[in-house]
Formats: sequence, C-alpha cells, structure tokens
Amino acid sequence: MYKKLRSNLGFLGLFLIIALAGCGGSGDGGAGGQANLGPIGNVSVEAAGVNLGTAGNYAILAKTGVATVPPSVVTGNVAVSPEARVALTGWDLVSEPTDTYFTSAQVVAPGKLYAADNVGGTTSVDLTTAVANMETAYTDAAGRTASSAATTNVGAGTLTSLVLLPGVYEWGSAVTIPTDLTLAGSATDVWIFKIAGTLNMAAAKNVILTGGALPQNVFWQVSEAVTVGASTHFAGVILGQTTITFGDLASLNGRMLAQTAVTLGATTVTVP
Repeated sequence: MYKKLRSNLGFLGLFLIIALAGCGGSGDGGAGGQANLGPIGNVSVEAAGVNLGTAGNYAILAKTGVATVPPSVVTGNVAVSPEARVALTGWDLVSEPTDTYFTSAQVVAPGKLYAADNVGGTTSVDLTTAVANMETAYTDAAGRTASSAATTNVGAGTLTSLVLLPGVYEWGSAVTIPTDLTLAGSATDVWIFKIAGTLNMAAAKNVILTGGALPQNVFWQVSEAVTVGASTHFAGVILGQTTITFGDLASLNGRMLAQTAVTLGATTVTVP
C-alpha cells in the first residue's frame, strides 16, 4: 500500500509540474507568458451604453440648424427641430407630395431629411420626441461617474498619441486632440467621454478603433462647442450641448446630436 501511495504522489507531482510549465508559455496574453496589461495609466472598466431613444433614428439631429457648404454626403437621416425647413441649408431639398420629408442628392437613399414644419405624417411629433430623447441622453452621459482616478483629467485635457481602454472618462475643462487617438477594446466595450468645455481635434488626424471596438459604443458628451479639423476622421456619437462643426473633407462614423447647430464642410457622415 505504501508503494502504491508513493506512486500516486509521484504522478500527482509530475502533473503539477506539467500544468505549471504550461502557464508560462507564450500566447494571446503577450510574449514570454506576461499578460498584456494594456496602456499604462488607463483602466479598462465596464460601462453601460447611453440610450439614445428615437434620437438614434438620425445621423444628424439639431435644434437650430444643419448646414453644409460645400455639399456633404450623409448615410442616414438628417433632421432639425424645433426650427423649420429654412434651417436645413445647402441641401437642395426635394419635396414630396405629402410634405412628410425631403430627399437630397447629398443624403444616401433611403435616408431622408426632416424639419419641424413638415405637415405630413407624424414628422413634427416624432421630432419633438427625438429632441427630448437627445437631451435625456446628454443628461445621462453627463451624470456618469468617472471609472477611476486614471480616467479623470487624462493628459490634463491634451490627448497626444494615446491608447484609451473602455470606461468613463471625465475632464473639468476643454479637451484637445492634436494627434491620432486610439480606442482599444471589444465589440461590447463602451467609452463615455465627459468634457466640461470645448472639444477640438486637429486637421488630418484619426480616431482609430481597434480590437473590434464599435463607434456606436463611443459617446462624447461635450458641454461647449465641438470642432473637428479638415480631413480628420472621427468616430462615435457626439452629444453636444452647443455647436458641432466638421471641416472640409472630414468624416464621421457615428452620429451628431446637437442642442444648437451642426455645420459641415464637404463632410462624409455614416451611421454605424
């Protein structure tokens, strides 16, 4: 019996040695068996997305105006409310018999344009609800708590060549993005950026999503003006309390939801 017990203990020891050796191999966690801890100074924290309600039916929704000069290309719906159709400037609107919506060569079918003074269908009521939902979404995002000290006042408001993991980020001042900005995470991860000031991104830069991250899970809550430079690619849902302006040949994979006006310059907007 003693010999049998010693034999079993020897087998167990061999099994443990093999198992421990297997833990040290190289794999998806990083070379040499060391885990990939992600960007230093940022903490990946799960956050719930922001519910847009019926505001999510629009690529661009603004209260006081949506202007494009020169022409832009939008894949998705464009709307203004409570302002009337005169606040849709530069779109070359094409009316339809019931006055429920407009079409434009700049809005890819089946996308349409809507204004508060459309008398057909339920457009006016729908827009009133969408604007209320937009304001609720803004308030929701503004009320979120920063994930940690590491996601508070990152870069003192200047985001230079950073890789940001999922979470709720908060700044008590303006934010400037002078370089490319990378958001690294999965298709279920969420980023919420709370900015108590302006948001400015330099020309010819990019918001880059990696690891399967999706633009519909990125929310920019900005209390003052948003300005994106010419030829820059931006990503995410912009919840702006004031104006949103995109420069010539800039692009957005996301939505512009502004509580005042949106101004585009030959901008490409695509709903994710």
